[in-house]
Amino acid sequence: MQYVLISVAIMAVVTYLPRMLPLAIFKKKITNPWVKSFLAYVPYAVLAAMTFPAILYATSSLYSALAGLLVALVLAYYNKSLLVVALASTGVVFVVEQLLQVMGWA
Repeated sequence: MQYVLISVAIMAVVTYLPRMLPLAIFKKKITNPWVKSFLAYVPYAVLAAMTFPAILYATSSLYSALAGLLVALVLAYYNKSLLVVALASTGVVFVVEQLLQVMGWA
């Protein structure tokens, strides 16, 4: 039980510090356009860095993962809804996995 409480306390500090430190350090409004642009892209970069490895290793085959990723990218490029992108890419991964099993490559 003590381990769980310590773990929760550490997680609380780790998630609180990145939110609190910029407010405590930077008192004035950021006016530098380069810094503002950099900070605007940080959430997207972090999300991509966390998401893409998970996509590639979530299936039993790299081929099915790449096929699902390609379908998701194409549908997202054409502004399809998140539900359509998720269902279509999941369906493609399922079909490719089944084809790989039938062909004996899995």
